[in-house]
Amino acid sequence: MQTTRFSGVLLHPTSFPGPDGIGDLGPEAYRWIDFLKGGGCQMWQILPLGPTGYGDSPYQCFSAFAGNPFLVSPLLLLEDGLLSLDDLRDRPKFPAERVDFGPAIIWKNTILDRAYVNYELLTRPSKLVEEFDSFRAEHRAWLEDYSLFMAIKESQNGEPWNLWPKPLKFRETSALEEFSREKRSQIEKHQFSQFLFFRQWNALKQYAHAQGIQIIGDIPFVIAQDSADVWANPKLFLLDAELNPTVVAGVPPDYFSADGQLWGNPLYDWPVHKANGYQWWKDRMASVLGLVDKIRLDHFRGFAAAWNVPFGKLTARQGEWVEGPGIELFEELQHAFPKLPIIAEDLGVITPDVEEMRDRFELPGMKILQFAFTGDPEDDFLPHHYPVNCFAYTGSHDNNTAKGWYDQASAREKDFCRRYLNVSGEDIAWSMIRACWQSVARYVVAPMQDLLSLGAEARMNLPGSQSGNWSWRMQPNALPDYLKKRLWEMNLLYSRLPAEEKARYTAKLNADLSGSVKPH
Repeated sequence: MQTTRFSGVLLHPTSFPGPDGIGDLGPEAYRWIDFLKGGGCQMWQILPLGPTGYGDSPYQCFSAFAGNPFLVSPLLLLEDGLLSLDDLRDRPKFPAERVDFGPAIIWKNTILDRAYVNYELLTRPSKLVEEFDSFRAEHRAWLEDYSLFMAIKESQNGEPWNLWPKPLKFRETSALEEFSREKRSQIEKHQFSQFLFFRQWNALKQYAHAQGIQIIGDIPFVIAQDSADVWANPKLFLLDAELNPTVVAGVPPDYFSADGQLWGNPLYDWPVHKANGYQWWKDRMASVLGLVDKIRLDHFRGFAAAWNVPFGKLTARQGEWVEGPGIELFEELQHAFPKLPIIAEDLGVITPDVEEMRDRFELPGMKILQFAFTGDPEDDFLPHHYPVNCFAYTGSHDNNTAKGWYDQASAREKDFCRRYLNVSGEDIAWSMIRACWQSVARYVVAPMQDLLSLGAEARMNLPGSQSGNWSWRMQPNALPDYLKKRLWEMNLLYSRLPAEEKARYTAKLNADLSGSVKPH
């Protein structure tokens, strides 16, 4: 019988241990997949995989289609013959407990440059050259604009594209052709880095599938202004004649923030998307689903209505809700992707039209256990109110860790939490994991920091803060057998083991029971 209850762990690849300053897709990633399988899990959830820009945030990427080249593993390049041991001898010493993004990025760019130089020295023809040519042909629709964008950005000392010389900013054909002729090698280098990322990621994904692990990805609702997408497709966004946003995204003031949150991302010109059959969204979905099995759609409510703030405002106070495409977009997406493998991030102020949009397409929503302990037994985030079709989390990447939350919670919240969970609070992270796992929610996920019972020092992101985020890393010794066994036990007790694993357990249990009965 196929299991209908699933469990997983949230851990972004940048958080893997390793010697190169930032987690990557090398040996530690494969070790991670083995841990998940050994722990009886079926899902691995990650954050967006794009090339990070401002603030090193995976939600502010230079492309909605490209991968993050800093995740490329130098050790795998060594195996491919694209690096030599000499190429790695000047590796700096990096902190093990966090990503120091500045030095790590400099080192990874150095490694990628060396790999490209070594690639150019390969004897032609070769299998690797053929693979690269095939990759460029397959991904031409976005790869050419992205690689050109990144090469121009390098030539402009990293300046945002809206500050480039006007011929490049406005994509004048003669200017782009001249730049492409003069900087062919730099452009191809960025294409090659993308080839390396996709090659390594696809190998890891194939390994995960062989171990019975599905990967849950993430699509942000908005994309960065300083991205190849906006530069190459300005008509899809609400921009003025100088290609500056007319309005930007955010969320309005609420109980937690008197000024709201001003994200600053450009917003979509939905009538233009509609006239084009929402093709950009179909292409974006297809691209991400080439990398993962299911997608968490961030800020799901934005498709019903988004908070539009006039460009230039210093806070999100002076905005308004503007209607989005709603059900119409998801009908179009369902034609292209009949099963709609989407998780609706339906947190925050959710209106009836958002619920209708979610439920019409039978999309699972999200429940965050940390939000539950207000003292009200009718709180929807308490496990006894969960619907079956949802993803239940102890916390997300935007929350404190479970232990960090508990340490900083009010006395009232702590008291209600202990009473509800019937625990002392000494092992609060695993008590919250148990509460999610034993709930009726079909899907449950805990951040790796909660499996490790780590405190606030291991928090991944604090929304609204401008620095110190996304940098947590797991220690090299963080996956001991006892932790894997504890996770496996939790999956066994609450019927979340994969079917074949449950069958093996049941067969062994029956054999043990029959062996313990003495014949008359």
